[in-house]
Amino acid sequence: MLTTRPRGTADILPGQVEKWQYIEEKIVRICREYGYREIRTPVFEHTELFVRGVGEDTDIVEKEMYTFRDRGDRSITLRPEGTASAVRAYLENKLYAGPQPVKLYYIGPMFRYDRPQAGRLRQFHQFGVEVFGSYHPAIDAEVMAMAMDFYGRLGLNDLELHINSVGCPNCRPVVRKRLQEFFQPVLADLCPNCRGRFERNPLRILDCKSDRCAELSREAPTTVDCLCPDCGEHFAQVQQFLQDLGIPYVLNNRLVRGLDYYTRTAFEIMAPDIGAQSSVGGGGRYDGLIEACGGPPTPGIGYALGLERIILALENRGLAPDVTSGPEVFVVVLGERAAREGFALLAKLRRAGIAADMDYQGRSLKAQMKYAGKLGVRYTVIIGEEELQRNIVVLRDMESGNQREIPGARILQNLAEPAADR
Repeated sequence: MLTTRPRGTADILPGQVEKWQYIEEKIVRICREYGYREIRTPVFEHTELFVRGVGEDTDIVEKEMYTFRDRGDRSITLRPEGTASAVRAYLENKLYAGPQPVKLYYIGPMFRYDRPQAGRLRQFHQFGVEVFGSYHPAIDAEVMAMAMDFYGRLGLNDLELHINSVGCPNCRPVVRKRLQEFFQPVLADLCPNCRGRFERNPLRILDCKSDRCAELSREAPTTVDCLCPDCGEHFAQVQQFLQDLGIPYVLNNRLVRGLDYYTRTAFEIMAPDIGAQSSVGGGGRYDGLIEACGGPPTPGIGYALGLERIILALENRGLAPDVTSGPEVFVVVLGERAAREGFALLAKLRRAGIAADMDYQGRSLKAQMKYAGKLGVRYTVIIGEEELQRNIVVLRDMESGNQREIPGARILQNLAEPAADR
């Protein structure tokens, strides 16, 4: 139907969008303080970018991407996540030629064909950061500290940071061998997806959401059991930096994340009270991704936080901001000449930085005042024939109900004064 939105999408309406703007303002501020600069990439990319970057064996690539052929018969995909696009932009625009590391952030819509549920839609929005060019474990701690700092500024101080190390190409063959040895006797009991993962990427079995696979993998070897000395030392230093910052964390040796590009540090941030999908964000290190996308060997790390899930967490805790973006002043006019004067005054108010509006329906005085009340304005400025003849306006405080006459020429000055001086 033309009057219904597609399943898994949402209209963000006035009254709700102000919550998004509040969060976005917090994002811009914290990114500036941490030295991250904004990047804006296309909402669609060549499909191969995500196949190579995200991993062809992931659920995202296998089942969730919105992919189509364009009129040039090219395979195009709506971006399901932001990291691959940031990597492509880093390479295409030769950001590697400038000072390193490069610290970027983005805010925007992503698309995955998934079963809609609370806080998870088919078109959803993410705030993400990416750091290219540093292997240092301190940058791992920084991005996690930044994410937790951001949540703290929103009042979400009861979230849990779960961390793990998924190793590197030197560790992975050991992990793969031990997992295959463990799952071989129960291979027939795994879900069809995990039976396919057994040969391609058995580590992904640990990430399966099937209750049966979760039970069968309960005693499976973990990545931490198989870390090489370098990865073990890196992970120890990451933990030490977090401890130095006083950031509590949970060691979760079953945390593998859902994308193939992760190496070494992986983390998720949990809010258990928002439903079955308790993660409100996560990320990790991806030291091989830029090379896999055709660039030089370059380390990288980042995270993405779901804005819908952040808002849900805020609402569940009663922390959602009570913010509005309506007018502060409403100009009430009576008569044709007053309407022209009111229209001119409206422009002056707006140029002075005062949010203002007026009636465009030809309503009566009573109806205009009632409408102004519904808008929630703080003040009304009333102009009629009598006021025009006397070169005054009536300024009414809608909260107290008090009103007074003031010279028309002083209305801007009066509205700009602190409330205590009015």
